[in-house]
Amino acid sequence: MEHWRNVAPLLVPPADDADYQSLVESLDAILDAGGADENSPLAGLASMIGYLIEKYGAQNYPMPSAMSSQEVLAFLMAQHHLRQSDLPEIGNQAKVSDVLSGKRKINLRQANALAKRFGLSIEVFAGTD
Repeated sequence: MEHWRNVAPLLVPPADDADYQSLVESLDAILDAGGADENSPLAGLASMIGYLIEKYGAQNYPMPSAMSSQEVLAFLMAQHHLRQSDLPEIGNQAKVSDVLSGKRKINLRQANALAKRFGLSIEVFAGTD
């Protein structure tokens, strides 16, 4: 109960982009603290926050169908005002540039990390292009 006041705000759907970004940052911290491990006590919390992030994103930033993983990434970067250097999940800026230009495909590790970061299904990034 002593931690509930810190956890409870994480279980409320975001009302605006600021809340959404705060929730994404909280999810990143939870995943870094071990929440990515399915056996972790934080895994359920990470899953719930991921669901809230995905739901908000789907409602507020619907993606057109039939996009390649590169197009999805470019779309998300624009929506979140991210630069190539803001995506350590892929690698350095040159690797991000190669992915966005289609010279390099997103690998499974990168797809998993991006899916967690943006609260989306891994298939969005690991699907066929």
